[in-house]
Amino acid sequence: MTEQLLQFIWQFRYFNMTELSTSSGDPLEIIHTGTHNTNQGPDFLNAKIKCGNTVLAGNIEVHVNASEWNDHRHSDDINYKNVILHVVLTEDKKLELPFPVLELAGRISGILIGKYESLLQAKRFIPCEGYTEKINDLTLIAWKERLLTERLQEKSVYIQQILEKNNHHWEETFWQVLARNFGMKLNSDAFESIAASLPLNILAKHKPVLLQVEALLMGQAGLLEQEFRDDYPVMLQKEYRFLKKKYSLRSPGIPLHFLRMRPANFPTVRLAQLAMLIHENSSLFAQIKNATNLKDVKKMFAVTANDYWHYRYCFDEPAAFRKKMLGSQMAEHIIINTALPVLYTYGWYHNAEAYKTKVLNWAAALKPENNTITAGFEKIGLANLSAADSQALIQLKNKYCNEKRCLECAIGNQILKNS
Repeated sequence: MTEQLLQFIWQFRYFNMTELSTSSGDPLEIIHTGTHNTNQGPDFLNAKIKCGNTVLAGNIEVHVNASEWNDHRHSDDINYKNVILHVVLTEDKKLELPFPVLELAGRISGILIGKYESLLQAKRFIPCEGYTEKINDLTLIAWKERLLTERLQEKSVYIQQILEKNNHHWEETFWQVLARNFGMKLNSDAFESIAASLPLNILAKHKPVLLQVEALLMGQAGLLEQEFRDDYPVMLQKEYRFLKKKYSLRSPGIPLHFLRMRPANFPTVRLAQLAMLIHENSSLFAQIKNATNLKDVKKMFAVTANDYWHYRYCFDEPAAFRKKMLGSQMAEHIIINTALPVLYTYGWYHNAEAYKTKVLNWAAALKPENNTITAGFEKIGLANLSAADSQALIQLKNKYCNEKRCLECAIGNQILKNS
């Protein structure tokens, strides 16, 4: 038995409620178990009980053993002055306290405790694998919606940090988050640093000339330092040297990774596509913010790197002809991980529910992401029908299942409740 499980049992009254009495023998009635407190102080706030003929209102503290009250020095803490009941599994020690004690030993289902322990010890893909088919659809739908919102809120924290660095300039912030996601997982930090080293006001001046935009990106990435055979990188190098001196640019100096990557994801290709996106569009975030149709957003990202890259994946290295289009899967990855989180953050920041609602609707309309996490959930019967589903499942796996937070999970709650 853990204190967390005991709190869960108390919160949802998963114990025998008949003929309750305090350890001193007074009859006890639980009117309200209180509100679970995740901050400093007693475990449950604003509870209400009837002890004998006296109704008490205040806070409740929960421990596995009664002696933990002294171990934690609660009597010396002013936050615990308004405690009206000490709920324990076992009263291992009689304490002189100004409030009653309720012992729950013998009132809790052994099946519930055993099932919880089996969840904690499980070595499966998720702890509750084998139980999920018994979860009702309404519980799953509501929990997925909450998980999606939670994931967007977590991403918002990072986006707000970038926003602060950019003096609350939304376009600049969007540009840096966009570049980060173009870099994929392996080169995300490097791409974000490249974007941060190239303010939008510089890119805006040179946007009409694709060669100059690409020169700025490739140069700041450190990809134009060597001698080249092809004419195109030589032109890029010449442009970059001029622009670097003109704007006193400093390369971030973060190395880019090519190994163990599909050639279509090489940083050279992604930077060329990113340059084309800048070249063909202006005020990217404003376009997304004002878009009423998801198709218009997808159209923005339907870009293809310039002709040189049709025959290359790297400078000076010829390859078979293939247009370097930003594929629909990659475009949706960018929308899911850039457009939606930044737009959600904008809605939260300005207290504009319409933007947050638009994000949730778009997430439900986008195709699901397919990865090892979503595949694992699909294997055990949890549907992955949209980006909303896949984002929710990623949040569930990383933030709940991996950390065995079954008591905070709606699925875990229902499994234990059914005990």
